[in-house]
Amino acid sequence: QVRLVESGGGLVQAGGSLRLSCAVPLRTFSAYAMGWFRQSPGKVREFVATISGNGDYTRYTDSVKGRFTVSRDNAKNAAYLQMNSLTVDDTAVYYCAARHGATHDWRLYDYWGQGTQVTVSS
Repeated sequence: QVRLVESGGGLVQAGGSLRLSCAVPLRTFSAYAMGWFRQSPGKVREFVATISGNGDYTRYTDSVKGRFTVSRDNAKNAAYLQMNSLTVDDTAVYYCAARHGATHDWRLYDYWGQGTQVTVSS
């Protein structure tokens, strides 16, 4: 079972920044789109951002547009989520996931990480 590995979560004050990383142990990494999702207690898993395999397509949920940036480095088998101007509403466990073809639907992703906690204090 392939497991992605997220890192970079933590505690940050509102207005601050964090950069999440996702290590992807998949051959032909560039063939996989990457998605970022988040989930808070009692809430459904929420789409945050996705990026295509070659990086030329990205999509964001409205609440993070202009604040978050998704990127990838295919030479390093890694994906990233740069999060700026964080608010308390961004507090959640963040997950990265991989599949063939970018989509916002978390149910269609094949490979997942264990999640990393992001907590934003006011």
